[in-house]
Order: sequence, then C-alpha cells, then structure tokens
Amino acid sequence: MKENNASSKRQAEKSTPEDYDLVILGGGTGATIAAWTFASEGKRVAVIERKYVGGSCPNIACLPSKNVIHSAKIASYFRRSKEFGIARRLFAVDMTAVRDRKRRMVSFWNDAYLGNYKKTGAEFILGSGRFVGPKTLEVTLPEGKARQLHGASVIINIGTRAAMELLPGLAEAKPLTHIEALELDDVPKHLVVLGGGYIGLEFAQAMRRFGSKVTVIDRNARVMHREDDDVTEELQRILEAEGVKFELNARVRRVSGTSGQSVKVIIEQGGKEKTIGGSHLLVAAGRVPNTEGIGLELAGVKLTANGYIQVNERLATTAPEVWAIGEVAGSPQFTHVSVDDFRVVHDSITGGKRVTAGRLVPFCVFTDPELARVGLSEKEAKEKGVAYRLFKIPMEAVFRATTMAETRGFMKALVAADGDSILGFTAVGVGAGEVLGTVQVAMIAGLPYTALRDAILTHPTLVEGLIPLFLGQSEAVSAPQQAPETPSGARDSLRSQAAKVN
Repeated sequence: MKENNASSKRQAEKSTPEDYDLVILGGGTGATIAAWTFASEGKRVAVIERKYVGGSCPNIACLPSKNVIHSAKIASYFRRSKEFGIARRLFAVDMTAVRDRKRRMVSFWNDAYLGNYKKTGAEFILGSGRFVGPKTLEVTLPEGKARQLHGASVIINIGTRAAMELLPGLAEAKPLTHIEALELDDVPKHLVVLGGGYIGLEFAQAMRRFGSKVTVIDRNARVMHREDDDVTEELQRILEAEGVKFELNARVRRVSGTSGQSVKVIIEQGGKEKTIGGSHLLVAAGRVPNTEGIGLELAGVKLTANGYIQVNERLATTAPEVWAIGEVAGSPQFTHVSVDDFRVVHDSITGGKRVTAGRLVPFCVFTDPELARVGLSEKEAKEKGVAYRLFKIPMEAVFRATTMAETRGFMKALVAADGDSILGFTAVGVGAGEVLGTVQVAMIAGLPYTALRDAILTHPTLVEGLIPLFLGQSEAVSAPQQAPETPSGARDSLRSQAAKVN
C-alpha cells in the first residue's frame, strides 16, 4: 500500500510541470551563455544537459582537441630540434600523459562553468530531456526520477554528432570518432581516417606527430574541397611532407576488423579496388543533427529535409516562443557562431533587432600551420560573379615567420575591383587565426585595405605581414576567369616589398 502511494506521489510530481521563464534543452556554449545572461537579468532559467557541463566544446571538441594538437606541436619541435641548434635526443610520447593534461584542462573549465551557474542563479539539470507538449519538457534524472519543466520561452541547443555511413562492416568495426580519439592511451600504430575535412586533417597531423602512420581517405579530389585550389594543395603538401598519406577520389566499399586491433578498409579508385590496412579507424566524414527521439513533433517544432530544426533569420522555430541555436539550427558548425546565435535569440526575446542574415563568419582549421578565412574565397567570388583584385604573398615574406622558421603557406586577400573594400582574406600559415582577426575587424568597420597597408603595426609580429601583403602588386580577376597564382619566382620581389616596411 505504501509502495502504491509512493508511486502515485512520484507520478503526480512528474505530471505537474515546474514553471520557468526560460528552459534550455542542451547545454552547449550558446545555451550556457544564454542561461547565465538571462538568469543575471532576473529570469528563472533551467538548462537540461544529458552529459557535459558546457556542452561539447570544452569537453570533447574544440578545447580538448586543441589541447592535444598543442602536445603534438611540442613533439614536432622535438623532431626539429637540430634545426634550432639544440642537440637531438631520443624521446617518447606518453599518450596517457597527453590525455591527462587534456583532462585537467576539461576539469578546470567544468569547475569554472559550474561556478558561474551558481553565481548567476541559473539551474543546471543533469539528465535526458524530451518534449511532452508545447514548451514542456520531461527530464529523466540519472537516478531514474523524472521532472517536468514548462518555459515561457524555450531554447533548443542539442548540437550534432559524427555521421556514420551505412557501409558494410563499418559499425561492426567500432570506429573512433573525435570523442574516442581524444581518450586514447596509446599511440595508434596506423590510423586510418575517413574524411579529409577539418576534423580529419587536425587529427591526422596530430597523430602523425605522435608517431602513428596515418592514411586519410576522402571521396573528393581534394582535401577541404570547398576551399580554393591553392589552399587545398598547400595543406596537402604540408601534411604529406610530414608523412601523412592520402587516398583521394576514393569510395569506401566495405570495412572489416575492429578498430584498436586491426582494420581493413576496401576502397574503389578509378574502377579498381584497393585495401588500406591499419590498427585504428577514425570516422570524420561530416555531422548529423541530434533531433531524433526528443518529441519535437509534440512541441510543434518542424525539421528541414536534412533533419535540422527549421528556423527563420531570428532563429524562431515553427512553435511559438521556441528558438533553436547552434549546429542543430543549421548554423555554421563553430562555437563562435553558437555564441552569436545566442545574441540573436536574446534580441528576439527582449525586443532587439539582431538577425542571422549578413553575418561575417570567420573560421580556423587548427592544422599546423593553420588555415583561416573570413569573407569570400576566390571560388565563392567567381560563383557569385564578383570581380576582385588579388593580393598574395608567401609566408616567407613575413619577418616574424622567418624568425620562427615557420615559413610554410601564404596569405591572400580579395579587394573589390572597383574600390578599396576587403572582400575576403585567407591564410595558410603560422598564427593565421590570430592575423585573421585584424582583417575581420577592418572588414566590420568598413575600412579600406589601405588602412591596414599604411598602419603602424608592431615589428616583428605576424600581423605586420598584412603590410607587405597589401603593398604588393595585385592581380585583377574578372569572374568567372581563373585567378592567377602568385608565381614562385616572385618571392624575391615580395621580400623586397616586405623590406619597404622597415
């Protein structure tokens, strides 16, 4: 009898929704900042997150991967020590120490995030959430109990996960995704990577530097195939010089074995089959949204044909007072975009006017050297029929790069053919992501390229390289003609242009 009463009580508690000003499903970066901000403004806010404090970025994605990549950079310096006048000694990579350094950083940020939840008054609920009605969610807590929450407004920020193609033998091989790759306690003997995008390339280079043999398989003719040809060629050349092997124009037909022991990937190239063998298999071939099984249909939230949440330019879904931010809303898959999505939703809820249309979105691929771009690429300019002037220099023309012996790559900029506005900037080079920020700010401010050309920038810094870039001769390109490459024989003249700075 007592047991039945207790069950009835739990059911009553479960069916009585708790009222909040804002309920957030998913605790990614944009959602976390939303929780802290709205709570600081006096709203009653709850965040439902099934596993990670702060979402994927500080736990299993952006920050942990860059932590591991930096360890790999140190390993590369050991291998190059003779180049810097330091006697080379034998060394070994301890992947458990690499992993533990990453874990300490993750723990630091988890504590910081929880501290900020406490400070702002936002409630963090660890559990699995799903919609049971309009703006109403049920949360299953780790101990099995359930709560129902109703929000005057609801934000959905449930992200994406690694895509897993329905290939024969792939699921049975239990391949790594980026999550498991960050938890390795041994260096893979031979890592086979499916996918030549930014995740695949970052891990390929890092694991090669730790001592793995690495083979990257991609179905396209180029890695990072959406970028300009000179960019993809330079990235591939850099990684091949470090020993990464590429199998391009390759279709995976089937997989056998088990990742972590022995795997075989059968690919087809030019009508012929070829077998790639390895010890570990990493899948890095795109992302899919986490929209299944969470009751979106009960909330009145519609999806796109690709399974993402359907939103307008204010990130409003098809359900009243329900918003979606980040990757699940089809936004560019970067944490900094998720943060700006929060700004859009904050304005939408509080009466502002911010929208997603017309945003200038930068990105950086953290290979070494980095690839960074903001604004138009040459491919995009030609597709849009935009005429431009092309400025381009090798990193050899940047003083700071030569002091660091980091002269791989180049910088280039697109400037309007009929004016001085900067249309786009791309760099493959050391510190490319940091240099990009200066150009982006100039673009946001509407400054002409001459403002950077004529600026007094600290010598010697990497950002100073923008001066020789914009001092150089430009090439006029009338879309859709092919943009000319900067000839390798022009490097001496580019150095001379750089010398004009001093």
